[in-house]
Amino acid sequence: MENFLLQATIYLSAMLLAVPLAARLGLGSVLGYLLAGIAIGPVLGLVGSETRDLQHFAELGVVIMLFLIGLELEPRTLWDMRHRLLGMGGLQISLTTGVVMAGTMQLGLDWQTALAVGLIFALSSTAIVLQTLSEKGLIRTGGGRASFSVLLTQDIAVIPMLAFLPLLAVQAAPEPPSGNAGGEHALSLLEGLPGWGVTLVTLGAVAGIILVGHFMTRPLFHFIHGARLREMFTAVALMIVVSIAVLMIVVGLSPALGTFLAGVVLANSEFRHDLEASLEPFKGLLLGLFFMTVGAGIDFAVLFANPATIAGLTMALMISKGLILYLLATLFKLRGGNRWLFTLGLAQAGEFGFVLVSFSLKTRVLTEGLGQTLLLVIALSMLLTPLFFILHDWLSHRLKETAEAREADQIDEQQPIIIAGMGRFGQVVNRMLQMSGFRATVLDHDLPTIELMRRFGFKAFFGDPTRPELLHAAGLAQARVLVAALDDKDANTRLVRYARRERPDLHIVARAYDRVNVYELYRAGADDIVREMFDSSLRAGRYVLENMGLTDFEANEMETAFYKHDRQVLRELAELWKPGVPLDQNEAYVRRARQFNKELETALATRAAKTEQDAPADDPEGA
Repeated sequence: MENFLLQATIYLSAMLLAVPLAARLGLGSVLGYLLAGIAIGPVLGLVGSETRDLQHFAELGVVIMLFLIGLELEPRTLWDMRHRLLGMGGLQISLTTGVVMAGTMQLGLDWQTALAVGLIFALSSTAIVLQTLSEKGLIRTGGGRASFSVLLTQDIAVIPMLAFLPLLAVQAAPEPPSGNAGGEHALSLLEGLPGWGVTLVTLGAVAGIILVGHFMTRPLFHFIHGARLREMFTAVALMIVVSIAVLMIVVGLSPALGTFLAGVVLANSEFRHDLEASLEPFKGLLLGLFFMTVGAGIDFAVLFANPATIAGLTMALMISKGLILYLLATLFKLRGGNRWLFTLGLAQAGEFGFVLVSFSLKTRVLTEGLGQTLLLVIALSMLLTPLFFILHDWLSHRLKETAEAREADQIDEQQPIIIAGMGRFGQVVNRMLQMSGFRATVLDHDLPTIELMRRFGFKAFFGDPTRPELLHAAGLAQARVLVAALDDKDANTRLVRYARRERPDLHIVARAYDRVNVYELYRAGADDIVREMFDSSLRAGRYVLENMGLTDFEANEMETAFYKHDRQVLRELAELWKPGVPLDQNEAYVRRARQFNKELETALATRAAKTEQDAPADDPEGA
């Protein structure tokens, strides 16, 4: 017991120190876990042989992760994405597997082992890539969406890979492989069965998971819901995952296969979010523990014995994979920074590679020495990934400079309205104006956006709207209205400030990112300032009020009262706002904001009472 508590303290302490530090340095949590494991294992020697046993337990985190991935993938969603998944994602996996397999066979491996290595290296790091894309705001770009599609295909492909890898061991090793993840023979329904019996049992287990998940889980969840105990949802979620894992083990399949299928079946369940909330903490902790055990188990003697070989294999993998990704990006018409984001972002091996290497060692597909080499290559490629993203940032900056170096379009018309910025905000404004019979001069410095608009028949001009000569060419001297809708809030503020200085009589409608940006635009001279989410949030609040029992008239009155009060508040608080001073450190601002909150409650209560008095009474019966 004392030894267990000591080991738990070591692992948790290393986790708490290394993971936040890695996240702050932009390395990602997965690399933080790996570095923590390396520190307490090969470097400091605080953990030893018990790491192997702990890894078996930590693999439950991988199983839970695949169950949660399945919950996010409704069958209809998978069907709608089939072209991109099978096209871009399928080609990436197939080509990478083939190239790596051919290369490793040249190094002397037999075709079964080479194929296993190719499958392992075909995967990229979902955790690192998605986290980095989210942090950098690139997930919605063309390259970000393409990367997500390939990562999703890879995550799904892990399931058949886990089922397929043991078949390679049948020909690669004289001993029959174990069918379960832990290498145990104690539980098995397949011993002594003929081939057709094994097939029937396997298909029966998969069909049973699908049928039970579809027909029996809903009554179970309703029964648990009646207990009104939150911990019961956690218990039933763990029971589902563990019981399916056990069933898969006894029929000789991967536990991940069964839990993934169960997740997909339950994706449409009304209790899906409860399952996610219950399992997410276990997934994060156990998956982190798994990565730590991988790091702690890496044999650095292999690296120190052949540093040039390991480094060479790592770079050969990333370069080969990068060339394949660049080819696919070109084939699927990704351009500029999106092409490099797709190429450099997915060039590494991934965390599922650790899972497949561990599984392949247990099923005798790989030898111990080769497995250690592959673990080192995967870990080093993941450690290099932040450098590849830095390279992407540099290339994107250079490409942006090249695009901006292109001469701005010759503006051949001047309209009474100028729209600067054609993101989602500017596009809606432009379409509404066109529908109303007005035309605007549209400017944007994003060349793909301009080209896309032209393809759909909209006239727009390429150029930086903050450049004075371009604004004057667009008719700033004669325009009646300027719509400042640039994505870059600082550039948008500069645009408003310059336009106000040049044209004190010009009416400026500006898009604001948040409340502080409202104050900046107000000081810059904007007449009408529209927060991105404010009007949609008002509408959402009105819907909530209507569904809580208020009539349409009452909800509209509340919405109007809140809107007028908020506009008054913004104008007064804008005078108290101090540039560069955080809002919560501006005492005058905080004091007045609190007063406004109390006044709002009083005003809404008064408006509600007045609305109730003024509302028309129901007609008396029989009138």
